[in-house]
Amino acid sequence: MSFSRDDVVEWLLEADPAIRWQVMRDLLSVDAETVAIERSRVAREGWGARLLELQWDDGSWDGGACFPSPFSEALYEREGQPWTATYPTLSLLCQLGVDPAEPSVAEAVTRAGDGVRWEEGGQEFFDGEVEPCINGRTVAIATYFGRDATPIVERLLTERLTDGGWNCEAPHASSVSSFDTTVNVLEGLAAYAAAGGPLHVDAAIRGGEEYLLERRMFRRRTTGEVAHPGYLRLAFPPQWHYDILRGLDHLRVAGRAPDPRAAEAIEVLRSKQRDDGRWELDRAHAGRMHFPLEEVGEPSRWITLRALRVLDWWESTQG
Repeated sequence: MSFSRDDVVEWLLEADPAIRWQVMRDLLSVDAETVAIERSRVAREGWGARLLELQWDDGSWDGGACFPSPFSEALYEREGQPWTATYPTLSLLCQLGVDPAEPSVAEAVTRAGDGVRWEEGGQEFFDGEVEPCINGRTVAIATYFGRDATPIVERLLTERLTDGGWNCEAPHASSVSSFDTTVNVLEGLAAYAAAGGPLHVDAAIRGGEEYLLERRMFRRRTTGEVAHPGYLRLAFPPQWHYDILRGLDHLRVAGRAPDPRAAEAIEVLRSKQRDDGRWELDRAHAGRMHFPLEEVGEPSRWITLRALRVLDWWESTQG
């Protein structure tokens, strides 16, 4: 069965409000007032409302900042990293596009900021942690919800490696950046810059983007081989993991002009489009979730929406 783009958009609009409002804004250019009305529904129904309802009385989700409580290494080995604690939940709410001005959202964020402490050192949640991959996403979360992330950004700027990116393993003698860590930091710094943060971070962002582009968005610089097979498998939520759609989407959101070095990644993305015009969910990162959003191997509204946005961005300047 073949779908036109209009058919695909109609299919997207049959989804959760978190999908619908972004389709209206990014694929249909609907007027801002109508988009805002649809966006307000994210906190009141569907996935966003369900996540907000799962917040604990202490302000956390599932009893912890990065990990639920109780949690053990044995559980990690058996099930993978869980995604139900405060940090991944707030990150997901940002990706759903929940409106920070909604009273229920503002209250939830205040409770999290007041009540949640990082497992690593007992810091308040919006003070950040020590790993740049965690801190990059914390900057994105804090900025999204109107919190000052400047102290975390200051730390991230000192942790950039000589090849332009970042790596959570740098304290353990790793001198080469990581795709995964770098994309998390880039997203945070780009959000901070877009919100008018007082620190100038453009050079750091450009350096991190060069790290990705020099590697054609998914290849090793030294050998040209695919750096990791997972980078070609599209996931949502991405959690802390990199894939080509996430890297390309950063360039789009950051307002970069399409770079020829990203062309191969674009072709990989195009190759994954089904005959019916949609994309599938290639993978879901192992670990406990509050509830599934979509099924692996099935047409994915999240991947399709994000892929269409990226391709629109790419094709907007092509001759």
